[in-house]
Amino acid sequence: MKTPRPYRKFQYKQEKIKDLEEHNPRFKRIYSEFENLTDEIWDIETGDRASVPDDFMFALKLQTHYLEDEIDHWLDLKDEESIE
Repeated sequence: MKTPRPYRKFQYKQEKIKDLEEHNPRFKRIYSEFENLTDEIWDIETGDRASVPDDFMFALKLQTHYLEDEIDHWLDLKDEESIE
């Protein structure tokens, strides 16, 4: 079992994330991919993994950024639903 990382961008919205994961398979896949990529980046940056080329790191971070945007969008939609 992996130990939790000290920083999670969406940690403050875990209740909404859990609800979305239970009811939306696409969101669950996207969020899982985001978590895997952030773990991978963490391992590379903290030296838990062999060094990788800069362009590979850039690609990982770019993909993570796109996933963050999509997750933010889903969470914003969830916020709007709870207001109505």
